[in-house]
Amino acid sequence: MIEIINLYKEFVRHPVLRGVNLTIRDGETMVIIGRSGCGKSVLLKHMIGLMKPDDGQVIVDDEEVSRADEPALRRIRLKFGMLFQAAALFDSLTVGENVAFPLREHTPMEEHAIQERVKECLGYVGLAGIEHLKPAELSGGMRKRVGLARALAIKPNVILYDEPTTGVDPIGADAINRLIKGLHDKLKVTGIVVTHDMVSAYRIADRIAMLHEGRILQVGTVEEIRSTSNPLVRQFILGISENGGG
Repeated sequence: MIEIINLYKEFVRHPVLRGVNLTIRDGETMVIIGRSGCGKSVLLKHMIGLMKPDDGQVIVDDEEVSRADEPALRRIRLKFGMLFQAAALFDSLTVGENVAFPLREHTPMEEHAIQERVKECLGYVGLAGIEHLKPAELSGGMRKRVGLARALAIKPNVILYDEPTTGVDPIGADAINRLIKGLHDKLKVTGIVVTHDMVSAYRIADRIAMLHEGRILQVGTVEEIRSTSNPLVRQFILGISENGGG
């Protein structure tokens, strides 16, 4: 479904992506791990055309994202839903209005159908009946789940998750992990998850890719990553600092 081929990106002579190659299979959950600032979120933005590469290609369903014109780019983006790191809800809108937002912006759906879809999506994330609440009335974990309901609203083929468990307590993080896994199993969507949380990565991944110094260092199943002999991957997954301390 998604091919990333020899992707390069730098900012003010600071290379971030240095030849990323990665294939994401239809229906799998791919977790991309790596240290903070290594370019994981930059990579996500290239997938949906929010950034253009300096070189290389991102191909989604045989269409090259970086060369797409505006109508094609809009069509490609409608294949994606995204859960942002801080949920990115509109504070002035209710929960129901937040979830309905992409439907009103991008579809010709009538209002009664929008309301039914909002209820359905909130039900998927375990938040039925809270349409009237404002984001300020919700916990951090609930805001993340509303953000996920909004990402599901347009029935995307792919859901992008940017650090889904960041800023959530361990119980809330476990609930989000179970939710991601359950939605994958129920809706058969492709998931691409950026995280440095190895508990989450092991829980939800079909495969894990490690991004290091602008390149994919290793790709493998959970068991292949757990048992890797690559010292840089082992250092990251075990949380060992470079001088050998914890």
